[in-house]
Order: sequence, then structure tokens, then C-alpha cells
Amino acid sequence: MLSMIGLIGGLVLLIILTLRGMNLFISAPLCALLVALSSQVPIFQGDINFVNAYMNGFASFVASWFFMFLLGSMFGKFMEDTGAADSVSRWIIGKLGRQQAVLAVVLACAILTYGGVSVFVVAFSVYPMALSLFKDANLPRRFIPAALAFGSVTFTMTSAGSPEIQNWIPIQYLGTSPYAAWEVSIVVAVLMAAIGYWWLKKLITRAVNNGESFEVRKGDPEVPERDLPHPLSGLFPLIVVLSLSFMFHQDLKQNALIIALSGGVLAIAVINRKHFQNISRAISEASTGALVAIGNTAAVVGFGSIAKVTPAFQEAVVAMTSLPGNELVGAAVAVSVIAGLTGSASGGQAIALPEIGPHYLEAGVNPDQLHRIVAIASGALDSLPHNGYVVTTIRAICNETHQAAYWSVAAVTVVVPLIGLATAIGLFIFW
Repeated sequence: MLSMIGLIGGLVLLIILTLRGMNLFISAPLCALLVALSSQVPIFQGDINFVNAYMNGFASFVASWFFMFLLGSMFGKFMEDTGAADSVSRWIIGKLGRQQAVLAVVLACAILTYGGVSVFVVAFSVYPMALSLFKDANLPRRFIPAALAFGSVTFTMTSAGSPEIQNWIPIQYLGTSPYAAWEVSIVVAVLMAAIGYWWLKKLITRAVNNGESFEVRKGDPEVPERDLPHPLSGLFPLIVVLSLSFMFHQDLKQNALIIALSGGVLAIAVINRKHFQNISRAISEASTGALVAIGNTAAVVGFGSIAKVTPAFQEAVVAMTSLPGNELVGAAVAVSVIAGLTGSASGGQAIALPEIGPHYLEAGVNPDQLHRIVAIASGALDSLPHNGYVVTTIRAICNETHQAAYWSVAAVTVVVPLIGLATAIGLFIFW
């Protein structure tokens, strides 16, 4: 009982401290320590102890993602410093009009995500263009994280055919394909895209009507008009990243991003070499930004590592994966809750599927339907304030606070996917 109180209390405290803007390098280990103490996990001694478990989670994330974060940050900074992001954004504004700035950001993220680029890297890559678009359209910049997240982790990340890991993990447990239940997936993706975009636009319009506008801050890129390169010089590197990621994803999986981003960075450097304002400063800022971003995310991953070794977490997994009633509803609840506890969509799947997969398949559940429900369910409650992608996008990339930016992020990445999940379950049951 004490272990469960500690687990829930530690998670709630982490969410509260994150919303209040406390440094995650302090709050995440402290909350993890509370969870460990309540579950009598040794601090230093034994095969499983607090220090080893936390640092193993922290270090494993850094080891797996460091090059992607670094190259992604460099790609974004090069787009910013050369003026390529400004050039592309002004071209889009000229073609579509200022009122379509949000749509341009969402579509850019959706295309890259569905092309196999990691959602973290998409945020790094598209942010400079999003900043320029919101500035030209005079929209409140606190909504940039929501636009980036909506285009990346909702209707694209968990849809049929998506090369993102959240659509591929179920394959090894259920024997399905990335296109499992594609008919229902299309309906749900369109519904999520429509509702999410409508809601996001409504939130932004309300803020503008209340007098909010774009706020220029110290440190924002300032590129003279005369130095702007041709828009194609900004679009071509994005196409390079998308193409290389698609080409090598099947064979190299996550490592394909290293090749893709290296190609993108090289393409910017060569094509726009005459337009760099200060390449040394851009590299320095990119390196620092990457370290802060991956550190913040790894700190939260470390909390999840402690949570997973507690008796309360194991009890929660057993309870969630043995819910009575409709199997699809049970699977949705199990994956959603576990993803929320770990702050990770892929973590929720990887923990739940070994338990619920064989059980539900033996009960006669359609594996394609189960695949799609698990995928969609993983992308809802995972986006609570302590989620690594949410923290990285709001704080490290967009330099916003949770108080200002998170609630619009929650609307489009928590509520909208839950609507999509309910719709998918309804279609599978009654269609």
C-alpha cells in the first residue's frame, strides 16, 4: 500500500513541479527518490538500487539518442542562422496567406513524422520555421509547442503505415503489419486531424481576440531581409532528411536518422554557405541546446526507470492487463495508464504487450484491431506534463513555460487522441 501511495504521490509531485517550472535535473531525481523510499528500494546497495536504476535509465537514453539530438539541433540552428527558415516561412505566407501559418507548421511536422523522422528531431527541425511563421502572422508564440506536437504525435505517429516506433512495437508481439486495420485508422486519423486543428485554431483565435500577439524576445534570430536565400534552399534540406530517413529506415531503424540528419546538415551548409551569419555561434548554441534537451528528457526517463522497479508498478501492470469486460477496452486502458505512469508511449506498449498480447490473442481478439488500439492508446496519456517529448519541446526547444504552453498541448495531444481512441473502439465493436 505504501509503495502505491509513493508511486502515485511521486508522479503527481513530478507533474506539479514540472507545471511550476522547477528544474527537471532536480525535481525528477527527488520525485524518483520519494518513489524509491516508499517502496524500500535501497539507495546504494543491492543489485537493484536507486542510484543504479535511475542512472541506467538516464544514461541509456543519452546513449541511444545523443547523436540524433545533436544533429537535429544543428539542423534547426543552421536553418535559423542562414535565414533558410525565414525564407521558407515567408514563401508559405505569400502563397497561403497569414491565416494559414498554423496549418503550415502542422503539415510540415506531419510530413516529416510520417516520413520516419523522430518526433524529437521534427521539433528541432521545424521550430525555426514555426517561429518565423508565427512572427510574420503575429500569433502568440506560446502556441508553437502545441502546433509542433499536434503535427507530430497525434494523427501521424500512431496511424497505419507510420514508420514511427509506436506503430511498429505491436508487430513483434501480435504478428501484424504496419498497416494493421488501415480502414479504421484512416477514419480516426482524419477525425483527429480535423478536431485537433479546429481546436488549436480556436484557442489561438481566442488568445488573439484577447489582445495576445507575437512577443519578440532577446536571443531570437535576426536575419536581414537582403540575406535571405531562396526558399528552395530551405526546402531541399528537409527533403534530404525525409528521403534518407525513408530509404534507410527499414534496415537501420533508429540509426537511419543519423544518416538522414547528417545529410540534411551537410545540405544546408553547402547550399547556404554564403548566408551564414555566424556559423561558430550556431554550432555552439546547437550543442548546448542539444545537451539541455536530452538531459531534461533523460531526467524524466530516469524517474520512469525507478517507477518500473517498484512493487506498486508491477501490481498496477497486473491489474491493468487483467481488466474484465471487452478486450479492446481493457487493452486501451492498460496501455494508456502504463504509458501515463512511465511518460512514454513506447514504454507503455513494451510493458503491456507481453502481458495482454498472448492473453487477448488466445481469447480470439482480432490482432489487427488490437494492434491499432494499442498504438492509438499509447499516444494519449503519455503526453502528460512529465513526458520527455513534451518537456523537450516546451522548454528546451521553444523556451516556453509549462504554465503558458502546456494546456494547449494537452488539448491536442491528450484529449484529441482519447477521442480518436474511443472512436476506434466504437468502430471495431459496432462496425
